Amino acid sequence: MTKLEDHLEGVINIFHQYSVRVGHFDTLSKGELKQLITRELANSIKNTKDKATIDQIFQDLDADKDGQVTFNEFVVLVCKVLKTAHEDIHKE
Repeated sequence: MTKLEDHLEGVINIFHQYSVRVGHFDTLSKGELKQLITRELANSIKNTKDKATIDQIFQDLDADKDGQVTFNEFVVLVCKVLKTAHEDIHKE
């Protein structure tokens, strides 16, 4: 497996590490998303301990408004964080 493929698999594994805890095994509840963000993205997303921030992120990601974040919806967050990280690298 290439380095990039290994990292992509890591994103999938992190999603599943949190998605299996409550409800459907392949979606994130708001609580699961909060845990994932606060534990895995604390250095990438500001105000991760703020309930309003988590609520807004959840609402933005839950495109179909079913109260769950699917992997496809989660990937939107991963892309935003990745784009910001890329921009930050060029600022340094």
